[in-house]
Amino acid sequence: MFSFHRPETLAGWLKQEESLAGRFHDLPRLSPEGLRDCQYNAIKNLEESFRNNRPKALVQMATGAGKTFTAITEVYRLLKFANAKRILFLVDTRNLGEQAETEFINYIPQDENRKFPELYVLQRLQSAYIPTNSQVCISTIQRLYSILKGEELDETKEMSLYETEWKPKEPLPVVYNPEIPIEFFDFIIIDECHRSIYNLWKQVLDYFDAYLIGLTATPDKRTYGFFNQNVVSEYSHEDAVADGVNVGYEVYTIETEITKEGAKLEAKEYVDVRNRLTREKRWTQLDEDLAYSPRQLDKDVVNVSTIRSIIRTFRDKLREIFPLREEVPKTLIFAKTDSHADDIIQIVREEFNEGNAFCKKVTYKAEEDPKSVLAQFRNEYNPRIAVTVDMIATGTDVRPLECLLFMRDVKSRSYFEQMKGRGTRTYGFEDMKLRSPSIRTAKTHFVIVDAVGVTKSVKTDSRPLERKRSVPLKALMEGVMLGARDEDTFLSLAGRLARLDKQMEKEDKEEFSRLAGGKTLTRVIHLLLNPFDPDKVAEEMERSTEQADFETVRQQMIDRAKAPFNAALIRHVEEVRKNIEQVMDNINIDRILFAGWDKDATARAEETVKEFREFLEKHKDEITALSIFYDQPYRRRELTYKMVKEVLTVLKKEKPLLAPHHVWGAYSLLDQTDAKSPVSELTTLVSLIRRVTGLDQTLTPYDKTVDRNFRQWVFKKQEGAAVKFNREQMDWLRMIKDHIATSIHLDRDDLDNAPFDAAGGIGKMYQLFGDETQKIMDELNEVLVA
Repeated sequence: MFSFHRPETLAGWLKQEESLAGRFHDLPRLSPEGLRDCQYNAIKNLEESFRNNRPKALVQMATGAGKTFTAITEVYRLLKFANAKRILFLVDTRNLGEQAETEFINYIPQDENRKFPELYVLQRLQSAYIPTNSQVCISTIQRLYSILKGEELDETKEMSLYETEWKPKEPLPVVYNPEIPIEFFDFIIIDECHRSIYNLWKQVLDYFDAYLIGLTATPDKRTYGFFNQNVVSEYSHEDAVADGVNVGYEVYTIETEITKEGAKLEAKEYVDVRNRLTREKRWTQLDEDLAYSPRQLDKDVVNVSTIRSIIRTFRDKLREIFPLREEVPKTLIFAKTDSHADDIIQIVREEFNEGNAFCKKVTYKAEEDPKSVLAQFRNEYNPRIAVTVDMIATGTDVRPLECLLFMRDVKSRSYFEQMKGRGTRTYGFEDMKLRSPSIRTAKTHFVIVDAVGVTKSVKTDSRPLERKRSVPLKALMEGVMLGARDEDTFLSLAGRLARLDKQMEKEDKEEFSRLAGGKTLTRVIHLLLNPFDPDKVAEEMERSTEQADFETVRQQMIDRAKAPFNAALIRHVEEVRKNIEQVMDNINIDRILFAGWDKDATARAEETVKEFREFLEKHKDEITALSIFYDQPYRRRELTYKMVKEVLTVLKKEKPLLAPHHVWGAYSLLDQTDAKSPVSELTTLVSLIRRVTGLDQTLTPYDKTVDRNFRQWVFKKQEGAAVKFNREQMDWLRMIKDHIATSIHLDRDDLDNAPFDAAGGIGKMYQLFGDETQKIMDELNEVLVA
């Protein structure tokens, strides 16, 4: 930590600080209206932290629990009641900044009927200028750094910090900017503060003398340490699921031979070799054996058979994973690279025999505007499947999403939790039905389809930097340009450029020199190496006319090494790098080793069934319908729609997560049946009660039970009888059967309603069956539900 000289007098600043701190005690009582309990508690505890003059506070809330809404509510209270002058909402990607801006724009306080921008000046920073009248500023931390340095920022730099391969070991240097004094912001809210921004950007945060508020769903040890372990809210995913704020998930595993063991291409085999970026192919013969590991798959070697095997199995197993569905549930596929995403999309379209609208790419390099695709994915029927690398892996809401297909592994625990968070959002039945017409309930859970062992691989608290091959050349150059000063970055870049030097044409080297300010590629490589060679530093000290120490000279050499790198030079080197090629393995045919529910899914299904059984046992003496099923089977003829509705009402009130269709899914897994659930929640509930009470030994749809009992009744009635039912009588009996299959019970009054009224109503039934009418109704009410 370091400090800057303050332009104001110390006494004036202290007076300002005391005034701000004093206003925390004057904040009015917070009303819980319009807030979830977790949001109310977070704001209440945060304000208590302010009163205790704690400069940093951490708000941990599960993904989907409303962190941004909580933060905006507190921003409103600070502006209105604590007389805060200016508040910064800090994000690390442009995508998150745009999303936060939308939430601010739509926010209406409980004590106002106007939206937030009508009350306070809101500004999302998109240039090097901060309007002085802004009361709330939204910015990426990259842009804030560039503003402090007085520089314009290329928007492409406002992408995911967490996923970038470059992470320098030293904080980026920050100098005092009189246009942006350190007291410019009273409060800074850091969204998604669990990410690896502290080594990169800590001094940007330290620059300002402001209260820091962190928002995250997945804090790690660094996050707790940065916020001085002052956690004002702890609300886990499990808490959110229990409260109905989030939905839980199940894991379905697809395992192939090559994703588990890798494969080998023999020498002299003819293979395709593909350019990574242009995707042009050429036919060549291997000089030597090429063995590749699962980690190299889809990076150094592409095996189309592996991708096809996974996608085909996913397609074929959809009815097992989502047994109630006609269309493909909204699915997000996580790919390893942009090129991998292109391969996946092509094969998805082929295997599902669908057009371009069915499956689309949502990445920073997508040909179609990713914002437009994301909006379609959220709000329209198509696309059913989206493929991403990291653009919507974190912080982006897609509420209709029901399936996450992992075709890439992730080593960071926090990042994996964030990726899972894309599926946790709840969504109501009507909204879901607009996007997935065959769904029969609100969103109750989501499914992770694990095709690479991501749910089983070892996770670490922070994503470690994997050097050498896995660090893109572009990322290394951008790191140096943006301020990296560590040895590993410089030496890695020097080695990469040295290899590239042997591949570049004369014209490419001349263009490099022009863009590098006249320095040749060889000279730039030496500039990168020299600061970390003690002999070279000593030689520079001898040549220098200044009396500078070793470290000062070394830092000057680092500055000279950084100077040639600019956006145009980086683009040129990337164009040259397009010649890097991938081997296409069209020889080894992959095969599926396993496709089935993860053992944890079986355990969760058992727990769901157990909880449902306990609910029925608890209420069997209180609710009429349950007492009939458990203890009074002779009374099943009396079972009515209203009685079963009572069971459903109590179930939803006491156990909202035990939705009948969800319990049906659990039983389907345990009974290993693909029987479809009845359309109606009530008839689904009747089938489940019959299964629990032992009337059915396996899960059986209620309408199938009624059909079976009806056939047996008709056969028995007509067996040996002098009079057979004629066609018109059978039509009426089938109408009664269908009515009981959907409405549980038939009353005399039902005969005056559809479909009976169109066939003549109760009068017609008496005409057909005479004095046997009431007897037949009683028998069918009893026999069909037996």
